[in-house]
Amino acid sequence: MLNNKLSTLLLTMVLLLLLGVVSFGRIEVPEANASTDYQELQLFTDVLTIVKRSYVEEVSIKDLVYGAIEGMLASLDPHSSFMPPEIYKEMKVDTRGEFGGLGIEISQRDGVLIIISPIEDTPASRAGLQAGDHILKIEDQYTKEMEIMQAVHLMRGVPGTSVTITIMRPSFEKPQPFTLEREVIKVKSVKAKTLESGFGYIRLAQFQEHTAEDLGKALDRLREDNDGSLQGLVLDLRNNPGGLLDQAVAVGDRFLSEGLIVYTEGREDDAQMEFSAMRGGTEPDYPMVVLINGGSASASEIVAGALQDHGRAVVMGTQSFGKGSVQTIIPLSDESGLRLTTAKYYTPNGTSIQARGIVPDLEVLPSEIMEVKEFNHFREKDLKNHFDTEGSSESSTKEDASGLDEETRKDFQLMRALDLLKGWRIFQGLKVA
Repeated sequence: MLNNKLSTLLLTMVLLLLLGVVSFGRIEVPEANASTDYQELQLFTDVLTIVKRSYVEEVSIKDLVYGAIEGMLASLDPHSSFMPPEIYKEMKVDTRGEFGGLGIEISQRDGVLIIISPIEDTPASRAGLQAGDHILKIEDQYTKEMEIMQAVHLMRGVPGTSVTITIMRPSFEKPQPFTLEREVIKVKSVKAKTLESGFGYIRLAQFQEHTAEDLGKALDRLREDNDGSLQGLVLDLRNNPGGLLDQAVAVGDRFLSEGLIVYTEGREDDAQMEFSAMRGGTEPDYPMVVLINGGSASASEIVAGALQDHGRAVVMGTQSFGKGSVQTIIPLSDESGLRLTTAKYYTPNGTSIQARGIVPDLEVLPSEIMEVKEFNHFREKDLKNHFDTEGSSESSTKEDASGLDEETRKDFQLMRALDLLKGWRIFQGLKVA
């Protein structure tokens, strides 16, 4: 039987927490009805005592307390969780952009692990895993009700080793196993290129510690490659699972000279936050298209929502994931950590992102583009003794010189975004007689 001294000590510690005498990090526990809470806590200590005394195998108090904390947080929402020391340590490496694993961002819905998005050029993306896939098993462990960080822990490992995950998606008749070889995942958060002369493309894969800084460098390079200025920009946030809030704000600030970018609401004073744009360092007001899809979540939804609400960009693609909650990471005394949902995100117009996501201005579904050779029409130039245009020759016939690579040409959503930017330039150049 658990001795009375230990029971009293545990009960006293929990009561102190409830009464606000003990606090961790920035969290201060509000006062509660001590009498009612004492009765509820008595039930907890009764169960703890019974399990310690009568369970078929001996278990440690630490394991019981960890299990109780995990269960308590799992009952709140899909994103609040307790992280034992080894998992908390792994979590901290995520924002540095380098870790050993498969390259997927996951979430949980109704107890099922779901892939938010595969990260570009990783084992997951090369194997064909998709946003929305359900992860049913990791090796021989079923993932139903599994904690997210536990799943992350199972999928990460030594580079070169393999792990098999079982996937289900609507197009599958039955679950399919995917065996992937772990790699050192180095996520390059910013990629940029010129689509056509004057039109730039920037892909943000994730919001890491230096994303905003790298974005600025990428924009400078695009300007250098396009005679010092841009006529339009496509900002690609598809399959971007999010990341650091401060980087999302900095990216939004890059394209907005003033106004609210995002605000949060929660129960505590610290959870009431507003983030606004500043005039310094703002990009010129060239036309923009932001691409999103079901794999765009959290920080990427903040950027897309801010640019949409301020009319700074046309948002194109499909509805985003809808993760509009703020998780605060709180370190605990034994090197473990607490991930607790403390607030919700709202776009400048007051729209909650949570479970709704960002609805695009123009819905464009992903489609496969196939080139079809044009029928060989009979033209004037094919007639015998036709007149030639003065100053021209057959060799000077204008051919497609866009220089678009094959990957870009096959990306239907990106091509529609480029068409919109080019159409806007043409429209602006029209003169009304």
